[in-house]
Formats: sequence, structure tokens, C-alpha cells
Amino acid sequence: MPDSVGDQKTLYVVVCAAGPASEVGTLVGLAQKQGWTVQVMATPAAVSFIDVEALEKQTGRPVRSQHRAPGDPRSPKADAIIIAPATFNTINKLANGIADNYVLDVVNEAIGLGVPMVILPFVNSAYASRAPFKSSVEKLRSENVPVMVGPDSFMPHDAGSGSIWIGRFPWKLALDKAESTQTEAHLQY
Repeated sequence: MPDSVGDQKTLYVVVCAAGPASEVGTLVGLAQKQGWTVQVMATPAAVSFIDVEALEKQTGRPVRSQHRAPGDPRSPKADAIIIAPATFNTINKLANGIADNYVLDVVNEAIGLGVPMVILPFVNSAYASRAPFKSSVEKLRSENVPVMVGPDSFMPHDAGSGSIWIGRFPWKLALDKAESTQTEAHLQY
């Protein structure tokens, strides 16, 4: 946690392979305006959904999707994490402690360390109605990881209609929740 108000806060933005991923730079920009240093991480499938070069230019940091090689610089320690858009697959794996890629490895460990985290899903209504998804949301919430699905955050969309969210995905909602979660966690120390 930062020691004082003047310290730089680091936000990990974890992006998954879903329609709004192409606009994750919007979240990065909003976070930077609020004083965050941003480290973008992408699931292996998300790399083809994002403009890696543009995000690296925007953040001044490499987009991470694989474990670093020995001798490569480490990412700064996260003060908070936003996973958005979070897919059905990533949410279910995370809730069940599966760490079969770099992003899941980092995020699973962060939950264990108590790093403030927010998950903003992007799932269709068919996936959201599945018992495994509902169970995963409850498991994550039981570990104090807010999963922003429901009437006050993100409502699942009809299958095949994901493109309607382009330009309308609630990035600021996730950032506001991360800010409040990180502040609450900081006050506990």
C-alpha cells in the first residue's frame, strides 16, 4: 500500500478476450487521470483483441501476457486490480484456483495476499444463468472480491449481442469501485 497520499498507486488492468477488450485504453486513460500508474496484463486469448503497441505507448510499460524471462524487470507491486472485461472462462478458473496462464497466476496470488480487486464481467445471459458461473461469483465474493454483475453494475447481454456494448462498457464504474475498495483496504492498515 502507498505510505502517503503523494505516493504513486499502481493499478493492474487485466483484460480478457471479450468484445469491449479493444477499448481497454479507455479504462487506462481514466485511471491515469486519477493518478494511477497502470500495468496492463492480458490473457493469452486477449492479446489478439487489444492494440498492444498503443497500450504500451499509453502506459509506458510492456503489456504482460507471459511470465517474464530471468533478468527482465518485474512489474511494480499492485495496489489494486481490475479485471475487465472478465470472461466466463476466467471467472470460473479464478474462483476455482486455476492458474494455467500468467494472468491467472498473478491474480490468484493477489487474492491470497489481499490485494484489492474488482471484477467486471462481460458474459451473456446464457453463461450467467449457468450454475458454475453463479457458484464462481459467490466463491469470489466470499473472498472479498467484488464481482460487478447484477442490476447495479453490469447486466448480462443476450447471446450474440455483445457488440452493442462497444463504446458503452462501464469502465468508470469498475474504476470507481476499485478506488473505493483500495481506499477501504488502505484504511485497514
